[in-house]
Amino acid sequence: MKTYNVAVTINADVDRIWSILTHSSKYAEWNASVEKIEGDIALGQKIKVYAKITPDRAFPVKVVELIPSRKMVWLGGMPLGLFKGIRTFTLESKGAGTAEFLMHEVFSGLLAPLITRFMPDLTDSFHQFAHSLKRKAESMAEK
Repeated sequence: MKTYNVAVTINADVDRIWSILTHSSKYAEWNASVEKIEGDIALGQKIKVYAKITPDRAFPVKVVELIPSRKMVWLGGMPLGLFKGIRTFTLESKGAGTAEFLMHEVFSGLLAPLITRFMPDLTDSFHQFAHSLKRKAESMAEK
C-alpha cells in the first residue's frame, strides 16, 4: 500500500475553501498541480482529473463521499479492486476564520505494488495542491 499526505493551515473559513475545492471548472486558475478537471464535483458523479505531472493522461474518479464544508472522497482505479486510489479531502474549522486542510491518498489492491512502482512520486504535487488552495482562499479572504 502506498500513501501520500499533506496538511496546511489556511486563514479562511471552511465554506470559502469548500467553494474553491468543489468548483471543478476553476481548478486550472488556482491549482499548480492540476491541468484541468472535466465534469462536476458532486456526489456520485464521475470526473476526469488531468494532473500537470502527466497532462496527457486523464484520471477518471468518482465522487463517493461529499459532506459540505467538511469532507470529500474520490475513488479511482481498476475493476474488481485490482488497483484503487482513494483520495480524501478534509476541512476542519479551527475557529476565527481559520481551517486545517488535509489531503490523503491511499493506493491499494492486488496490482498496487506493480503499478505504484511506475507512478511518479506525488509528494511535490500534493504540496503544490495544498499551497495553491491556501493562496487562493487567503487571497479571496483579503478582498
